[in-house]
Amino acid sequence: MGHQNLNKSASSWQLVDLPHSWNKFDAVDQAPGYRRDAGWYEKVINLQEITSGKKYILEFEAVNIKAEIYVNDQYVGKHIGGYIGFEFDITKYLKPGENKILVRADNSIDRSIIPSQKSDFFIYGGIPRDVWLNVVPSSNLNSLKINTPEISNSFGRIEISFNADTLIDKSYAVISIVGPDGKLVSETKKNINKENKIALGQINDPLLWSTETPNLYLIKVRLMSDGKIIDEISDRFGLRWFEFKEHGAFYLNGKRLKLRGTHRHEDFAGMANAMPNELHRRDMEMIKEMGANFVRLAHYPQDPEVYKSADELGLLIWDELPWCRGGLGDIQWQETTKNLFKEQINRNYNNPSIIIRSIGNEVYWLPDYEGGDNINNLRKFAIELNDIAHALDPQRLTSIRKFYEGADIVDVFSPSIWAGWYSGVYKSYGNAVDDALKKYKRFFHAEYGGSSHLGRHSEFPVTGDGMLNPDEWTEAVNQVKVDNVAKIGDWSENYIVDLFDWHLSVSENNDDFSGNAQWAFKDFGTPLRPENSLPYINQKGLVDREGNPKDSYYVFKSYWNKNDKFVYIESHTWDERFGALNDFRNVCVFSNCTEVELFLNGISMGIKTKNLNEFPASGLNWDINFAAGVNELIAFGKTEKGLVSDTLILNYYNEKNSKPEEIFLSAERLANANYLITATVVDLTGRRCIDFNDRVYFSISGSGSLIENYGTYTKSSVIEFANGKAQIEFKKPPFDECTIEARTQDFKGSYLIIE
Repeated sequence: MGHQNLNKSASSWQLVDLPHSWNKFDAVDQAPGYRRDAGWYEKVINLQEITSGKKYILEFEAVNIKAEIYVNDQYVGKHIGGYIGFEFDITKYLKPGENKILVRADNSIDRSIIPSQKSDFFIYGGIPRDVWLNVVPSSNLNSLKINTPEISNSFGRIEISFNADTLIDKSYAVISIVGPDGKLVSETKKNINKENKIALGQINDPLLWSTETPNLYLIKVRLMSDGKIIDEISDRFGLRWFEFKEHGAFYLNGKRLKLRGTHRHEDFAGMANAMPNELHRRDMEMIKEMGANFVRLAHYPQDPEVYKSADELGLLIWDELPWCRGGLGDIQWQETTKNLFKEQINRNYNNPSIIIRSIGNEVYWLPDYEGGDNINNLRKFAIELNDIAHALDPQRLTSIRKFYEGADIVDVFSPSIWAGWYSGVYKSYGNAVDDALKKYKRFFHAEYGGSSHLGRHSEFPVTGDGMLNPDEWTEAVNQVKVDNVAKIGDWSENYIVDLFDWHLSVSENNDDFSGNAQWAFKDFGTPLRPENSLPYINQKGLVDREGNPKDSYYVFKSYWNKNDKFVYIESHTWDERFGALNDFRNVCVFSNCTEVELFLNGISMGIKTKNLNEFPASGLNWDINFAAGVNELIAFGKTEKGLVSDTLILNYYNEKNSKPEEIFLSAERLANANYLITATVVDLTGRRCIDFNDRVYFSISGSGSLIENYGTYTKSSVIEFANGKAQIEFKKPPFDECTIEARTQDFKGSYLIIE
């Protein structure tokens, strides 16, 4: 370390913007594997002068997974572990004029660093978050921690700690508390030392932080000398308290609150995990707009913008150490893991949104070291991590998922319950929840769901009570050997809609149940699933990898969002259906309106009243006798301000299509000047074969390029058909001709020429 060859050929560099990952495309292309290696970043900064009495702090929000830092060809230091911020004082390495900063980022396979390579997500490489050069006085404040050891509706007691470096004579601190309304609450003058712990008294009649009213206070500490401000540090905090009742519900600020949650991976199409802050924020806003109040960050600490957004929006956070699979490692592994956990806790200390410190997920599974699945050793290490969390952050609870032998170690435990997907049937979910409530002292259900392929639908999806052993609810450790819906189901959107609809009905109607978190909010990349309908993508998201909602997003919104009234007819991607003459078809409308009226071709099918005890769609479903040909459905939801509506046009056939004969290609010009290429499998009569779901391969000859390797439903050159249709975007240069081909294993290629 520190002896790298720093002479890099100018021709080997390429210009990039931060945040950046070198795996933004190769992770989800069709070649097995993705780049796991070191890469170099160079930045030249021009400093007119190096100001005396100042420190220059280089701060990284994360580098994945290992980092070495050099300034002007001098080794500064290293950081082991991704996903967590760190900083270096680089003052002594700088000079007036040009200064060269080199960063060696390395995501090579290294079993001594969590997460395990066997995790179900990509371990992207690069500098995936922001980098800052902070200039501070030599005499400065840092490491501000805000504690609220006692809170009630009538008062909140505040304590803070911080460090002061290189204090000058006659130094003191002025500490201000500013309320959510921007008004000064209190101001205190204190003599200080290098390390400080100060009780600030109490705030009377506080404005509490909650999921509905996320009130944020501000603490500002100013370092003073002779009446002048030398340095200043500040952070926001919230006043709230919470508890999980034993064998019961969750309470926030003394009131029962159902935890309505999802998960978030740091992953986006064409970016990998190197997302700008506005996209982090947009993910959290969409989660809040869905009506959720809880997010499990899977399976690692995330960008500072995520925690900031959660604080501001009112989203409770389960923050997780990236000990994901791989079992227990050697002494080096253990020390690195403990250090990462300490860094994670210290960097995300003041966020009121965080209520749970998770020490890991599926930690015993697929050990990387011999004997790494030894239960006694795993328990000992889990106890160490649990003690670290409570010592550093006694105001928050600890958790772990799916390590049953450690359920008694942590404060909150989640078993594995995947009713209706990896095992069991979804109508067994209520029994599974009741059993877990009795068995575990503080139970929260941290994962459930299933995969869906956007645009794929079935007239006869798997039922909720007719397929596997209804008494088996847990995910099997060896999924390959288990008969499960994940393997034998059709991955249709309407099966997943039914599964979520049932789970939500169970959850919302059980007052003793603390709540759950659906897996996962957004489709994300994974090296473990090349066989998926969208290769290398975990398709369990409520939205696709670019944030476009699937049908299931609206199911959650219909249960959880009480304010933004809407109706959604299932489904806008199901525009061709079939059935015999006078054979009724069920139509569901998902809505948060109390009453909904459905019209078919201008004729009312009746008004229905929403009832959370009814299934499906809380009673908002109609048996419809479609006319042959084009049908128009319009749903109207009644609100205090008038009506909200949704319209769906679909074609209905009285006979199913015959066997597929060819692939028909068409092109549509998009607003961005690209073309959307649609491949449709048709029978001899030209009808779309809505039962055709094979894999299609798009390719081109000539100029232009396919927009591919994004892991989305219109930007992937290899993808399964969804009810006989698949699409991809194509970028064509002006004046050139290009030929696009679509083929399957069974069909010769079909071609489309774009001039």
